[in-house]
Amino acid sequence: MTSAVGGGPSSAHPSRNTRPTRTDARRNRAHILDVAEQVFASEGLEVSMDAIAKRAGVGAGTLYRHFPNRDALVAGVLEGRQPDLSAEAAAIEKESGDSGAALERWLDAVSRWMRAYEGLPEPLRTALGEQDSPLRLTCQEVIDTTGAFLEAAQGDGHAREGLTGRNLYLATLSMAWALGAPSADGSTREELNDLLRSGWRTDL
Repeated sequence: MTSAVGGGPSSAHPSRNTRPTRTDARRNRAHILDVAEQVFASEGLEVSMDAIAKRAGVGAGTLYRHFPNRDALVAGVLEGRQPDLSAEAAAIEKESGDSGAALERWLDAVSRWMRAYEGLPEPLRTALGEQDSPLRLTCQEVIDTTGAFLEAAQGDGHAREGLTGRNLYLATLSMAWALGAPSADGSTREELNDLLRSGWRTDL
C-alpha cells in the first residue's frame, strides 16, 4: 500500500519531519506574541523588534519571518484581544435596553482597547491611511461595530444624524491619544468623555 503513493520508506521520512516543523513554527509564533504582549503592556510599543526577539529567546530572523514589521506584530497581539472585544460588544448589546447607553458603553470599551498599550493610538491612526497595513482590517472591524451601535442609537433618536461610525471611531481615537499625553491629569478622561458624549448625543 505504501508503494502506491510512490514512496516506500524514503517518502515517509520527510512527512515525519514536516509536521514537527509546522508545529514548531506555530509554537514560536504563539510564544513571540505572548512575549510581545507582556512587553507592550509593561513598556509600551517603543521597544525595539530586536529586543523583543531577544526576550522571546529567538533570532531576529525568526521574528521577522513571522512578523515582517512592527505593525504586523502589533496586529498579531491585537488579534488576540479581538475575541474579548467582540464578547464585550455582544454583552453590551444584550444588556443595554437603551441604544444610546449601549453606544456610550461601546465607545468606552473602544477607548480602553485603544489605550491597552502605551503608544497604540498612533499606529491605529496611520493604519487607516495605508491600504496594506496589517492593522487596517482590525481597525475596520471596530469601525463597523461602532457604526452598528451608532445606527441603532440614531434610529431611536439618541444620536445625531449625519455622524458616521468611522468619524466617531476617529474621535474616540483622538481622545485615547490625548489621555496618553504627558499633560493629561486625573480630570482629563471625564472631561473628554463629556465632550465626546455631547458631540453625538441628542439629549444633552
